[in-house]
Amino acid sequence: MPQDPAERRVTVTGPPRRARRASGYYRPRTEIDEQTTLGHTYVRSLMRSQLRAGLTALAVLGLLIGPLPLLFAALPDARGLEWVVLGFGLYAPLVLLARWYVRRAERNERDFVRLVEDR
Repeated sequence: MPQDPAERRVTVTGPPRRARRASGYYRPRTEIDEQTTLGHTYVRSLMRSQLRAGLTALAVLGLLIGPLPLLFAALPDARGLEWVVLGFGLYAPLVLLARWYVRRAERNERDFVRLVEDR
């Protein structure tokens, strides 16, 4: 005797699936983990901002240290001045530049995490 299709029972053996969220919801972290084009764009933007900060620090360092040989060549008799400029005049700007760079890099990373974290 054939059974009526309405009387058949179906056994579900897999775990229940979660309902999908609204169609406008996306997860940037998933995009990055799955290495999609959008995830690649997120990571590239972080890399570009970090590169920009690094190149800015390098340019300031070059402008700070680059003219020193010309200054020292223009004043050949001032041997003590060289040590004063290198020891005291250059140390504080280098520390400030390093501090700026670290703060900028941390802010870039914090902004990136805020962008990709789950809401």
